[in-house]
Amino acid sequence: QVQLVESGGGLVQSGGSLRLSCVVSGTIFRINTMGWYRQAPGNQRELVADISSSGSTNYADAVKERFTISRDNANNTMYLQMNSLKPEDTAVYYCNFRYGPSIRYGTNYWGKGTLVTVSS
Repeated sequence: QVQLVESGGGLVQSGGSLRLSCVVSGTIFRINTMGWYRQAPGNQRELVADISSSGSTNYADAVKERFTISRDNANNTMYLQMNSLKPEDTAVYYCNFRYGPSIRYGTNYWGKGTLVTVSS
């Protein structure tokens, strides 16, 4: 089993920054993908960014140039540096860990989420 614990959410003013962390524990195989997803009230959960165990990254258009995803494989930790935050970034942010090519066709593990609120 894999357990995920997120931290770093909070309240920030528009234009500010936050850094989210996700610590992974349990039995972990080397080839995997980790990602951040978010869900705002009334919306579906959506991809923010993901990163493979080899370091390849993928970002949603809405966060490109503002957010940076990274991971520390030695410490089983993933980060999301969020800069130039906007009110529309307000959401619960979830850490995802998966084996397989995609959310739909992989084996997924989820954290409980951390709330990010951006005030205008």
